[in-house]
Amino acid sequence: MTSNVVTLNAGSSSLKFALYELTDHAPRLRVAGLAETVGTERHMTVRDGSGEVIHRETWNAGVRPFHADALHRVLAWWRSAFPEPNIVAAGHRVAHGGVFYAGPVTVTDAVMVQLRALVPLAPLHQPHNLAGIEVAREAWPDVPHVACFDTSFHRVHPFVNDVFALPRHFYDEGVRRYGFHGLSYESVIGRLRAIAPLHAAGRVVIAHLGNGASMCATRDGLSVASSMSFTGLDGLAMGTRCGQIDPGVVLYLLQDRRMSAAAINDLLYKESGLRGLSGVSADMRELEASNRPEAAEAIAYFVSRVRYELGGLAAELKGLDAVVFCGGIGERAWRVRESVLQDEAWLGIELDHKANRDSAPVISTDDSRVRVYVMPSDEEGVIARHAVGMLDRAAAEAAAIANLFGQDMVQGAMDAAPA
Repeated sequence: MTSNVVTLNAGSSSLKFALYELTDHAPRLRVAGLAETVGTERHMTVRDGSGEVIHRETWNAGVRPFHADALHRVLAWWRSAFPEPNIVAAGHRVAHGGVFYAGPVTVTDAVMVQLRALVPLAPLHQPHNLAGIEVAREAWPDVPHVACFDTSFHRVHPFVNDVFALPRHFYDEGVRRYGFHGLSYESVIGRLRAIAPLHAAGRVVIAHLGNGASMCATRDGLSVASSMSFTGLDGLAMGTRCGQIDPGVVLYLLQDRRMSAAAINDLLYKESGLRGLSGVSADMRELEASNRPEAAEAIAYFVSRVRYELGGLAAELKGLDAVVFCGGIGERAWRVRESVLQDEAWLGIELDHKANRDSAPVISTDDSRVRVYVMPSDEEGVIARHAVGMLDRAAAEAAAIANLFGQDMVQGAMDAAPA
């Protein structure tokens, strides 16, 4: 019977899921799906490994929270489509791993306690990530569940890009620049190594632009600096998040405007960004289609912040070899890319306007010193590989113990261990 790995990736406004078949080489995608809310309706689309749509479902949003509703629908479809799925592991995206985790970890009750303590640092994502794990552990209680963290990719930051200029004990207590979208960045670096290894080993700025947006500088495939920091609020403006803001504004809102911490939390996470600036929408597609000046101003601010971060990250790298756009906006919004890259010859970037409008894989000219790519990230693939890696590691450890102590002793210890 085919062995399969399932992945769950709960974002702030979507739920991605996938099923991978284990092969001798790498996990092979069987199906991938996306559930999201559009207006007053919720949609779920499932595609097979070749990208063909095999299932579509639409239902009214109702009052049930999106992620709980979507998980219920996903599991119901899964059971009907794969009545005997033979799931051997489940991989989960988790936004924040704090100082605890610099790599994937097998989920236990103790791990869940630590991850719940980090909810205030990623309130738009962490609760949904953990809810997905809880539902999946109930659905598949006898398989390992592997948490894969968006922060892990950035745990190799040099100290100067990992610290705030606060008294040192705050850093020791975990108040640090963690960075996010690490699974996306890891995916992009992996793909870049396959198609352009010299660029992957060089100085690269990756722009993950979507409802959540950040940028990352890498050297030799390792994170050097990121626009996000302690939480997912810093850096670029996002769909509903403010991005960079003077901390004094928060003090002013607390002290002079008498706003509560909960109200400020909602303001910065849910009412700001593109939606707050435009008064129109958090969706770049709707902003580009709008004729309201506030929509154009919101886009202009978003572009300005991307250009600001691009320059700063290039300076941190002491030059550029490549730029990569990924994420929903990064992959599809050619006008945004064009605005970001115009007049960037001083960085060595020369844009091929036709290739950019076609969203071609390479949108820089042949003469451009810096190569500019547009590529999709594959967070689910990264999660699946990490889950398989944990299975392989457990098998290798069991084999090593068996070699040292004998298989009978190992089996006896496993039989005596609590369930």
